[in-house]
Amino acid sequence: MPSTLGWTIKDWQSAYKEGAKPESLLGELLTGLDTEDAAWISLLDGDGLASALAELALTLEAAGGDRSALPLYGIPFAAKDNIDVRGFETTAGCPAFAYSPAQDATTIVRLKAAGAVVIGKTNLDQFATGLVGTRSPYGAVPNSFKPDVVSGGSSSGSASVVARGLVPFSLGTDTAGSGRVPAGLNNLVGLKPTRGMFSIRGVVPACRSLDCVSIFALTVNDAGLVSEAMAGYDAADAFSRKAPYALPLDGPALRRPGPVKRLAIPEHPEWFGDQQAEAAWNTAISQWRQQDVELIPMDFSPMLELAALLYEGPWVAERHAAVETFRASHGDEMNPVVRGIIDSAGKFSATDTFKAQYLKEELQRQIDELLVDVDAMLVPTAPTAPTIEAVNADPLALNSQLGTYTNFVNLADMSALAIPAGFRDDGLPFGVTLISGAWKDTELQHLACQWLNAHPTPLGATGNPRPEETPGAAISTPTIQVAVVGAHLSGMPLNTQLTERYSVLLEQTTTAANYRLYALPNTTPPKPGLRRVADSEGEEIIVEVWEMPASAFGSFVDLIPAPLGIGNVELADGRWVNGFICEGYGFDGARDVTEFGGWRAYITALKSGTA
Repeated sequence: MPSTLGWTIKDWQSAYKEGAKPESLLGELLTGLDTEDAAWISLLDGDGLASALAELALTLEAAGGDRSALPLYGIPFAAKDNIDVRGFETTAGCPAFAYSPAQDATTIVRLKAAGAVVIGKTNLDQFATGLVGTRSPYGAVPNSFKPDVVSGGSSSGSASVVARGLVPFSLGTDTAGSGRVPAGLNNLVGLKPTRGMFSIRGVVPACRSLDCVSIFALTVNDAGLVSEAMAGYDAADAFSRKAPYALPLDGPALRRPGPVKRLAIPEHPEWFGDQQAEAAWNTAISQWRQQDVELIPMDFSPMLELAALLYEGPWVAERHAAVETFRASHGDEMNPVVRGIIDSAGKFSATDTFKAQYLKEELQRQIDELLVDVDAMLVPTAPTAPTIEAVNADPLALNSQLGTYTNFVNLADMSALAIPAGFRDDGLPFGVTLISGAWKDTELQHLACQWLNAHPTPLGATGNPRPEETPGAAISTPTIQVAVVGAHLSGMPLNTQLTERYSVLLEQTTTAANYRLYALPNTTPPKPGLRRVADSEGEEIIVEVWEMPASAFGSFVDLIPAPLGIGNVELADGRWVNGFICEGYGFDGARDVTEFGGWRAYITALKSGTA
């Protein structure tokens, strides 16, 4: 086996810093791989490696020879064989469908631009239809811990090659859980991004409106690093989305130590008779309660009803749309289970589709309302771990069970991160998934790092110890800091004008010692005015500094009534920030309340009758 077995991205980076060469390490890796391994559909040969190394050399040359500009320099990865890579056929798990793409998928372009090298294409449930990893003419991919158990699908090969340490990361796709179920069953991190964060151009569609490219990695750190390289708007992909600026900032966990997170968990989780999975969940739940986390049991009926729409409703017609022409001419060359699922599209009408869309919107609204007071959901990644034999005997029912806690996520436009959560008594890994709203991807990574540092598991099936997880950078959101002095303070009547714009409290501090505070007359709710005066005539006044998305600043300013406005306020440490000021005429008839040191103390005294 190659000496790189079980290496994380950091291990590969360290080897190159110490003088190793890509041609040596990648050559040794490929020589040690088994071409009969069911996880692979195709691998680089000698000519392919030479071509890949030449492409890497040109990428390095374009970066001025600076390897630090290529964060994934020389690092091998695998791509699910429904993602286009030049030099490899794309089969989507069906030999009769195979074609040679003229260009790379956008995600591959971006990873190559970061220096990564595709060494092979991986097996999958045909046309990415399945959560089991058995529906492929290239063979069923066995679980990396117990070969008689399913690996999970449809991204079966991509999970397997990472779990066994052959490559440090791989790409899958996720429509109903294909990037998460295999992670849970193979002790991996499975990153299912917000829809549209990664381009799907160059990906054979399953359900194009729901499809996501996903990431399998041994660590959260590695998944986050790969995500940073892949993320970004693609104008040529109609389903690509720009990250909105006005979104919940991912920074509070960094700025306020030890925030209590509220996580919704299923009130009555379904295990389909798998007592070992249930026991592993109960153990994990008790461990989560030891974290700085509050667990809120919740009725998951709306999530389960939404999940049922994916395969029991007209969304299956999207799968038919993806392969309609091929199905008409090569139906007898398709996997019979996959063909049967796709053919079921014929029983739905256009009217059924609109009715289902309306129901989806209603359920999504219910889910949003249920989750308004929690930070994320915590669910079992897979509620059971069936054997390959059992799946072959009952392919539809067992596949459906595996998607219990995954099928609703893409329909509900949510982000998800599958992470290891220990082992069952039979030695199989058990995983949980964190789920939150769109564009909350990095928040989930922060929470996952906290969990894995407290409860580390070995890396995949390699047995290697898990390094400390450190969360990566948050989504970059331009922000503006604003000092508030009165009715916008925490707990005061107008504070919601900040929080509804996803503003974050950074600190309570004071102004420089040359300000006076006045209670303005005839204001509802009562508001103060801040006046800058000569140094000897003022005092320090308590303020709070809030940070808000820059895109929300204009609408916030529009709410400020005259004579108030936004100007510049000097803080006690000499910083100048945006803050509330008052025009001169506004002080006519105002009461000087500087002696109270801040607006909150004045209001308290006013209510008690001591002001």
